[in-house]
Amino acid sequence: MPVLNIVLVEPQIPQNTGNIARTCAATGARLHLVEPMGFKVDNAKLKRAGLDYWHLLDITYYENLDDFFEKNKDGNFFYFSTKATKIYSEIEYPDNTYLVFGKETAGLPEELLLKNQERCVRLPMINNSAARSLNLSNSAAIGVYEVLRQWNFPDLLLKGKLTKFDWSD
Repeated sequence: MPVLNIVLVEPQIPQNTGNIARTCAATGARLHLVEPMGFKVDNAKLKRAGLDYWHLLDITYYENLDDFFEKNKDGNFFYFSTKATKIYSEIEYPDNTYLVFGKETAGLPEELLLKNQERCVRLPMINNSAARSLNLSNSAAIGVYEVLRQWNFPDLLLKGKLTKFDWSD
């Protein structure tokens, strides 16, 4: 199975990280958290947002961005940013993809974006300065499912079941 990685750089809001952790647990994606974070990992809001899925996670913590890149040299990195010029769905995502997201208050460092311009992607939004960005956990989920769609949803359950009835084919 191809490997999908979600990277949160200095996340600030525990509920967003918890929601993203739940998305990772439900899809088999690996979660990478780059410090400093705006909360402690035992935060009740973080745990509540991730429900009882924490044991399903493959999660790694890093001291900073340098530590992250040092330990993940062979990754195919894609940087999600409102400042990017390419649309996320125009990219072909290879195995060992890392979707990298910045903190809710500021996004990713512009120096990082500039050095990786060809791998910066955005989610299209209306042209209105009052709508600055989408929610981080929503953005991550959109990115995750675009990659998984391109990979034909490997090892994911494609058909659900009713509890009290059977679907008629």
